[in-house]
This record gives sequence, structure tokens and C-alpha cells, in this order.
Amino acid sequence: MLIHTTPRLSFPRPLVYATYRDKLIELVPYLPNVRFLKIKSRSEAEGQVYSVNEWHAGGQIPPLLRAWLGEELLSWTEYDIWNESDFTVEWRIETHAFTEAVRCSGKNRFLEENGTTLIESRGELKIDPEKLKAVPKIFRGQVTRAVEKFLASKIEPNLLQMAEGVSHYLAQQSLG
Repeated sequence: MLIHTTPRLSFPRPLVYATYRDKLIELVPYLPNVRFLKIKSRSEAEGQVYSVNEWHAGGQIPPLLRAWLGEELLSWTEYDIWNESDFTVEWRIETHAFTEAVRCSGKNRFLEENGTTLIESRGELKIDPEKLKAVPKIFRGQVTRAVEKFLASKIEPNLLQMAEGVSHYLAQQSLG
């Protein structure tokens, strides 16, 4: 499954980029689907910032998936490589449920257009049903489709919600 969003924020690219990279904890109140965020690590080397963040979201889990896991489906670890020279971030998400079966990664480009910022997010989500070891073989196809559908219904809206949250955060910062 391809992941694709292109939100536009009415703030300059360096400010938007730095806010996404450096202000995650401050952004949580602007993200209604996020219960909490834990910054696991952050380091800088050769013009890049490497960060690892653990996200915990809220929401309902479909009954079929609830049978094999609980809140793990709403938690993930994100590995980012921020490159300020070209205003990009390469990201990889490791789900806490079905970790060995789910592959999700992509790249965001922060593009400047007439004083605004266009965030081009592109990624891919793949699930290998053969690696769903906790699920009986007879149910793997059904569970794979359910997990893909569930994650698809969350990833793109969460990327858009993040952009909206950053926009609200920056608007409030400019007022205060």
C-alpha cells in the first residue's frame, strides 16, 4: 500500500522543518489521536539528526484484531534521519504488533513555495502474511487484510493531522 500526502502550511520552510524535527513533545497537545510520545534517542552527526521516537495513539481496534493483540496495534517506534541540507526526513516505522510482518517506511520532503511549505510525504506499507506467526495459518489472509485496512485508515490521516497540529502550534507561537 502506498502512502501519499501533500499538506501545505502557511509558514516558512525552515521554521516548519525545525518544528517537525525539534518540537515533538510540544506538539502532542495539538495531536488528538496521540496519547503520549516518548523520545528514545536523538543524535547529530555530519549535518544529520538521527531520532528514535515511541508513539502511543488512541482509538478503537477492530474486533478481529483485538483477538490477537491489544494496545500494541496503536503503538509504534519511528526511526528518522533528518537532512537539513535538502530539508528531508527519511523515516521507518516499526509497529509494536506484528513487528516481524509489517514494513513501513518513506520520505518527507519540505518544499518552499511562495513563503509557504509544502510537505510531500511518500511511503509504503507492506505486510507479509507468512510472518504473522501468532495467527493460525487459516486466518492469516483475513488478519493481513484487516491490519492493512486498519493501518491505512490511520497513517495518512495522522500525517495530515500532524501538519494541522504544527500549523496550530506555530500560529499560537506567533501570537504569544
